[in-house]
Amino acid sequence: MTQFSHISVADVAAKQDDYAVVDIRDPQSFANGHMRDALHLHNNNLAEFVANTPKDKPVVVVCYHGISSQQAAQVIAGQGFEEVYSMDGGFEAWRASQPFESSNS
Repeated sequence: MTQFSHISVADVAAKQDDYAVVDIRDPQSFANGHMRDALHLHNNNLAEFVANTPKDKPVVVVCYHGISSQQAAQVIAGQGFEEVYSMDGGFEAWRASQPFESSNS
């Protein structure tokens, strides 16, 4: 069974363009702020993400504080992705030190 790994905010920030970033927070939280190019991943688009994302593309899963993302990362790893990470500290850690985007204008 494929396992996920942990990754720091600094490591993701250093090579953000190399990762497929998926954010599993609720829609309003995602709209209020998210990482650049992050996909809001939820039950209704998980199958599409799995089908359309190359299995050799590293995936970073983001939640609020890095707890829920661990379970989601395990599910994604189980879909055949070679590299899956749960970002330690979640979006709140990212927000504290990195730029982010908002869908709200």
